[in-house]
Amino acid sequence: MKKVPEFKTDQEAADFLDQDLSNLDFSQFKPMRFEIAPKQAALNMRLPSALLNALKVKAKSQGIPYSRYVRMLLEADVAHSG
Repeated sequence: MKKVPEFKTDQEAADFLDQDLSNLDFSQFKPMRFEIAPKQAALNMRLPSALLNALKVKAKSQGIPYSRYVRMLLEADVAHSG
């Protein structure tokens, strides 16, 4: 099975998609939520440095920016608190 390479440009990704992908190994992919709602409001808050650093480490381990990680935490909490 063929692994998906990392692309440096959008053109490289587009060129890759122009081929037969039937032998592609999809096991390397992990699920991801797509953020499609426009962000119309801003939130500014003060946090202890240790907490912010921990958020950044956690977000980095998931390969996402820390602000998106915080937004995901908020969305999950709101969704589960019904």
